[in-house]
Amino acid sequence: MPDATATMTMDKGLDHTIIGESTKSFIDGQKGVLEYVGIDIDTLARSSTFEETCFLLLNDRLPDAAELDAFTARLRSNYDLSDRMWAAVAALPPEAAPMHVLQTMVAMLALEDPDCDNQSREAEEAKAIRVLGATPAIIANFDRLRRGLEPVRPRGEDNVATSFLRMLTGETPGEASAKALDVCLILHADHGINASTFATMVVMGTESDMYSAITAAIGTLRGPLHGGANERVMYMLQGIGGVGAVEDFVLGRLSRKEKIPGFGHRVYKAIDPRATYLKTFAESIAAETGNEDLFRMSRGIEEIMDAQVGEKGIHPNVDFYSATTYFSLGLAIDLFTPIFAMSRNAGWAAHALERFDDNRLIRPRCQYTGPHGAPYIPMDER
Repeated sequence: MPDATATMTMDKGLDHTIIGESTKSFIDGQKGVLEYVGIDIDTLARSSTFEETCFLLLNDRLPDAAELDAFTARLRSNYDLSDRMWAAVAALPPEAAPMHVLQTMVAMLALEDPDCDNQSREAEEAKAIRVLGATPAIIANFDRLRRGLEPVRPRGEDNVATSFLRMLTGETPGEASAKALDVCLILHADHGINASTFATMVVMGTESDMYSAITAAIGTLRGPLHGGANERVMYMLQGIGGVGAVEDFVLGRLSRKEKIPGFGHRVYKAIDPRATYLKTFAESIAAETGNEDLFRMSRGIEEIMDAQVGEKGIHPNVDFYSATTYFSLGLAIDLFTPIFAMSRNAGWAAHALERFDDNRLIRPRCQYTGPHGAPYIPMDER
């Protein structure tokens, strides 16, 4: 019987495979363009809010004032956790990795949802908004509990960024800090069919539920080649030894053909448009919080990398300056990727729901390279 894969094209990593159509994100990697539903990311970062961006991604249009108020109220009504969920967060081992905590707790949200097996679009959207609303409380309060602090419950009048920072620190954040986090959430909300979004679509393609899909996406985002890259950037910056050591550090790594975390992207050959805007914010937040040397190190690395490998299309990506921004906001390094997930919940759900009316089980083929007709050897002859 002929091999059915013989006439198929090998595409490791699916770099050159289009798996469907989408109205959510447009990326031009050659020109450094990113748009959500046609609106460029710079405009959204300057003019929108994370809540409005979530509505845009879920509905393919900007809301009017009444719609935004209703969506925001719906999101805030899902901020708090049940008593059982609070108890579950408190019972987690303090040494647990925050991304594993988030993955576990999102899966647990399904246990309390009577509509978990309801596969209507309305029910799946409700699950997505529940995850969007509850995630900040999970991340912030696990961090508080592992530091020996009492949990802080969310307030319904706060936006997502303010609510998260207030729960994390126990104090109402300054306007600049809340705005910086809000911008980061907008910039990370979606980015086409990346690895974690693809994982979401694979799960939803089996007609599973939104909780399972987002749990799979969180596990995918955790990898250092995906969302975990911003943590590697921060560890690198901490290990350089100061502004004066930047040049020797970068040139040394390049001479050994070692990668610099936060540089290069699978799609972008021009500067990542998210990094362009985030760099401005990183500089201002670093100045406000006394982390000027951290920003100077980041800027120095960028200048050396541009001179050495810029012509090869290797530029800063969003992870590079988000690390400086998050650290300046006082966030623990292992919270960087959970915050990424807190934002990307919006894009994951938007892509999953987009395929709802045109679903197809995702089932790629594999080129078999093993033996045929191999004998079974009895145990006593092995």
